[in-house]
Amino acid sequence: MTAPTETFDRLTVFGADWCRDCIRSKSLLDRLGADYEYIDLVARPEEADRAQRISGRTNIPVVVFPDGRHFVEPTDQELEAALRG
Repeated sequence: MTAPTETFDRLTVFGADWCRDCIRSKSLLDRLGADYEYIDLVARPEEADRAQRISGRTNIPVVVFPDGRHFVEPTDQELEAALRG
């Protein structure tokens, strides 16, 4: 987990509807009542390069926090801890 070069005003998730990890992470964020922006990489494929620049990988979801932290394919435990931390 490293800081991206760009900043985000709110929690941002880059993902796709066909991705099981994306569905799981979104579900957790919804259950916890998190305020986040979801960027659907199928509807907005041009954003895939942005997600890759942030993470250095092509895996999704990429979850970016306003403080610059990011996770790629986080477990529910990692994501919940980061939200509460």
